Amino acid sequence: MAQVLEFKLPDLGEGLTEAEIVRWLVQVGDVVAVDQPVVEVETAKAMVEVPCPYGGVVTARFGEEGTELPVGAPLLTVAVGERAPEPEGSGNVLVGYGTQAPAARRRRVRAGTAAVDGQGFRRAADGTGQAAPTGAPGNGRAARRGTARADAHASTPTTAPARPAAAPTEGPVPVISPLVRKLARDNGVDLRRLAGSGPDGLILRADVENALRAGAAPLRTAEEPVVRTPAAPVAQGGGTRIPLKGVRGAVADKLSRSRREIPDATCWVDADATELMRARAAMNAAGGPKISLLALLARICTAGLARFPELNSFVDTEAREVVRLDQVHLGFAAQTERGLVVPVVRDAHARDAESLTAEFARLTEAARTGTLTPGELTGGTFTLNNYGVFGVDGSTPIINHPEAAMLGVGRIVPKPWVHEGELAVRQVVQLSLTFDHRVCDGGTAGGFLRYVADCVEQPAVLLRTL
Repeated sequence: MAQVLEFKLPDLGEGLTEAEIVRWLVQVGDVVAVDQPVVEVETAKAMVEVPCPYGGVVTARFGEEGTELPVGAPLLTVAVGERAPEPEGSGNVLVGYGTQAPAARRRRVRAGTAAVDGQGFRRAADGTGQAAPTGAPGNGRAARRGTARADAHASTPTTAPARPAAAPTEGPVPVISPLVRKLARDNGVDLRRLAGSGPDGLILRADVENALRAGAAPLRTAEEPVVRTPAAPVAQGGGTRIPLKGVRGAVADKLSRSRREIPDATCWVDADATELMRARAAMNAAGGPKISLLALLARICTAGLARFPELNSFVDTEAREVVRLDQVHLGFAAQTERGLVVPVVRDAHARDAESLTAEFARLTEAARTGTLTPGELTGGTFTLNNYGVFGVDGSTPIINHPEAAMLGVGRIVPKPWVHEGELAVRQVVQLSLTFDHRVCDGGTAGGFLRYVADCVEQPAVLLRTL
């Protein structure tokens, strides 16, 4: 007799509590293999393909496309082959979900009793293997709380490296998320040979990466979620209501938090960008890869942050400390059809103009096509906002929480300007700096902005200070 197993929406390792069904990848009646992606779901900031840990025939799906489900809710049921006494499975268990242990390791159950499996369902002792709800909702909540705690451990930078086991372990292998399982599979890592550093031996992403480094194997990043279009508007009587969820909801939450927590202030200055534009034209005329204006402005920013490190920081509110950062991970605002996103250029302070140009181009294209990963959208320490592309001169932008500052750049346009004592038409730009007043006072903010303006007006200033 076929055994029907229920696969629930797992915790995807982002500390989130729900996800929206974007697209079903299988139909009822389809045969699925172990670890085959069965559904695409959208979290607060990204889209994930969720693989099923069972192999068999899909007998039911739960939720239409566009439905929002909480973590732990049923996704689908799979009927395992009639002749198989045990469910076929990957053995790589998600936190609180996944395949069962082999029969040899399963505890015998007396007649008239039932055993509770790892999914919170009772299995009848008559051997039918039919699943029935336990009726104890507290079990699901406890499992999710345990998952959240495991995710917290996973993000701790002092996680101990995984230790290769002497021999493969028996039974299911606890793995924190589908992305970690895919990372291991793509790189040929046998999860059964790893001793996880998480709670109760839970295998974390850092464990797989450490195993790859120890074996000198090439690290290929597991497929990451991608940003997708927010939900469509819903008409409501005399107006249109647009749900604040998905990407739009994540942006709204972050901006609202910034306004609530950060006492920001803005200062601005007009600058003559004529010489900067000439310098860029000369660089591009010399041959080689073209240098973008954004890359030159980023180079100026990183030099300015080296002189005014107070602005490359964040406030630890619990410890009541300002944390100054050694590295500059430069975010830049990019408007796309999917909404405003802020990709991050890692280690911008260590890149030259050519490298910055290439990275800006790569991330901008990924933003346009919706293929940015969560790692490319988080971890920024300072943001460069070129709102001049919208044809405006100035702005008072909201700081990208938890950063401490953002430099805004308006359009560069010909304007009357007094140059060397004479009225002339010059290329003028307005620069603005919005900063967290907790990390510094106006003198520091003004000093940084004046340095940036001096470099824009006289690029040689940048060369002298490098």
